[in-house]
Amino acid sequence: MIKPLESLNEKERVKSLKAYSILDTIPESSYDDLTAIAAQICGTPISLVSLLDDKRQWFKSHHGLDATETPKEYAFCGHAINNPDDIFVVQDSRTDERFQDNPLVTGDPHVIFYAGIPLVNKSGFALGTLCVIDHKPNVLSVSQIKSLKALSNQVMNLLELHKSKLLLEDTLKNLEEKNEALERFAFIAAHDLKSPLNNITSLAELVLSEYNLKIDEEGQNMLKIIITSTGSLSGLIDGLLNYSRSEEILREDTAKLNVVELKNEMIDLFSVDNHLKITLKSSLTTIEVNKTAINQILINLISNAIKYNDKDNVDIELGVSEDMTHYKFYVEDKGPGISIDNQEIIFNIFEKIGVDKYGEHGNGIGLATVKKIVEKLGGSIKVNSQLGNGAKFIFTLEK
Repeated sequence: MIKPLESLNEKERVKSLKAYSILDTIPESSYDDLTAIAAQICGTPISLVSLLDDKRQWFKSHHGLDATETPKEYAFCGHAINNPDDIFVVQDSRTDERFQDNPLVTGDPHVIFYAGIPLVNKSGFALGTLCVIDHKPNVLSVSQIKSLKALSNQVMNLLELHKSKLLLEDTLKNLEEKNEALERFAFIAAHDLKSPLNNITSLAELVLSEYNLKIDEEGQNMLKIIITSTGSLSGLIDGLLNYSRSEEILREDTAKLNVVELKNEMIDLFSVDNHLKITLKSSLTTIEVNKTAINQILINLISNAIKYNDKDNVDIELGVSEDMTHYKFYVEDKGPGISIDNQEIIFNIFEKIGVDKYGEHGNGIGLATVKKIVEKLGGSIKVNSQLGNGAKFIFTLEK
């Protein structure tokens, strides 16, 4: 018996094989189907997908054979991969000095005939073979060899697909970890900024109140600008906190909510200092949803309907319905409406399209947060509106 020679780049070849993370994985029908077809086409009892590392040949698929691996020095495939561009054929191993006293020839599985197509990756490394084995001498026709090569290409495609899937999963995991770190940073940074901002606002209001008569008009205006600016920045920070917390909200369990009570909670929350009327349109008594999520969505939409309304009395209609897979909601107001050009961009984070009735700009985070929550909960959101005819925000949540 002559052991297979190791190539000059054997370490690199083995490293390339291990990069696929395929060794010692469980059997898969996609590979087993190909070895079954190979055996059928070539008329042999055994067909293998054999991969060679530094010490053994391991079978990803072993049609007609119980063994899952053999020592590398006995491997016919070890010889085959040294000629990666050609099929390796041994018609009768008993008359070949390389194999005649090989334990795989003299004992089980009695490899007399062998034909193997090297599995070569894009880097040019032969990882193993797709091979067929017989217990007696054999010959393959040109068409059988052509079919075997086609099947070996499919085996290589499966290996590349497996590797790509693992790389994608690893990339997604890294991206998720980075997103979590970024959201945590935003939360901590925003939280730590709140306290000094509140101190600045309180101090400016105190100075304006206590020393009003001792400060000229220009000084008073500067203090008012400080109070307004810190208030705007505080609102931006609150928006960032809500946006960063949205992932935590999604992990909460659903709860059964009474639809009328949900509407009344919104009225209680906004009725102070607002001439507000909310009308409920629904045939449902209860819904089962993430309570914190639906509250944050409705609070944002109703708050916007109030702030951007141009009427003395704010009338809002809240609709709740369902189909087989989703709950459907809408929040409709009779305000100034939203132009068609702005109906997509209002859901983009930090996008601002105007001032509210108090003369203040929004921070461009609220609707982006709503959209993020809705889509993460398997739904969608859109707005139907015409200038002068109010706006209707329609969203769904998966049951």
